[in-house]
Amino acid sequence: MKAIELEAGSESLAIGARLRAARKQSRLTMDQVAEATGLTKGFLSRVERDLTSPSVATLLNLCKALSIDVGSLFEEPPLKVVRRSEARKINLGGQGIDERLLTGHGERRVQVIRADIEPYGEGEAELYSVDCEVEVLHVVEGEFVIRFSRDTIELSAGDTVTYPGREPHSWRNPSGERAVVLWTLVPAAAHSGRAAPSY
Repeated sequence: MKAIELEAGSESLAIGARLRAARKQSRLTMDQVAEATGLTKGFLSRVERDLTSPSVATLLNLCKALSIDVGSLFEEPPLKVVRRSEARKINLGGQGIDERLLTGHGERRVQVIRADIEPYGEGEAELYSVDCEVEVLHVVEGEFVIRFSRDTIELSAGDTVTYPGREPHSWRNPSGERAVVLWTLVPAAAHSGRAAPSY
C-alpha cells in the first residue's frame, strides 16, 4: 500500500492527533489497531504523528477500526470566544459579588464562572448546592473562605479546592480587599431552580 510521505511543517490537514485521540478514547493499543487493520505499528505511529498521509482506503479502514466517522477527522472544532467585557452576568446568590459566565452559552460539558467579590462580600447564610458532578474553585486574587456543613476552608490567591458539585456550601470574602475566584462546574449546572445560572 503506497502512502504519501509528508515533510515536517507541511500545511496539509493534520489528522494524526485526532486518530490517536480516537484510539485512546476507545482504549485500543497500537497493536490492536494494527491487528484490526492489517497495518504495521510503525506505519500507524507515523500516521498518528502526521509524518505519513494514509490513502483513502487506509483511512476508511482505520476509521472503521476506531468506530469513528471519517468526516469527523476533517471537521473544524467548534470554538467560542467569550470576551470578559461581554461575559453574561449570572446570579447564584450572595451580596457584593459580580458573577460572569466565561464559557459560551449553550456549553453543556463544563461551565467556568468568574466572580469578583467586594471586601466582606458573602454568600447566603443557608448552604446551597449546584446541580453538577464536580466543582473546582480557584482563587485568582485575594482571600476566600468556603464553608461546608462540616468544614470551613480558608484559601489564598493561587489555592484551589475540588469538591462534589451537590455538596452544600456557602462562602465569604473575609478581607478588606477584593477577591477574584473562578468556579468550574463539570458538567455545566443543570437548570434546576436555586443554583442554575440565570441567563
